[in-house]
Amino acid sequence: MKLKNVLIVVSDLERAKAFYRDLFGLSVVLDGDETVILTEGLVLQERGVWEKAVRGRVAERNLGSELYFEEPDLDGFLRRLENYGEPAEFVSRLTEDARGGKMIRFFDPDGNLIEVRSPL
Repeated sequence: MKLKNVLIVVSDLERAKAFYRDLFGLSVVLDGDETVILTEGLVLQERGVWEKAVRGRVAERNLGSELYFEEPDLDGFLRRLENYGEPAEFVSRLTEDARGGKMIRFFDPDGNLIEVRSPL
């Protein structure tokens, strides 16, 4: 068995595509009306489609999962994030661990948790 994709729910596909393109450098592999596949296996799906499929409501900001990215220039990424058109809601600001690794955690515009860490 092989994990192929990770799907996150978004309220606005165009806004989400721009967010992940502008800040993370992901590009569109397949663009559907209600579902978009980005590079690195990230799938964006419209909230209404997902909620209909699972017959339930999406719980935003539930802290039950996160998207994890590594970025060698974490300070530069943080500047891009802080200057992005939509303000980030931070879960943890820039922190440094005992080994010198840096990380931040924040929510994307739809409440999906993201961690960005400098490579160890």
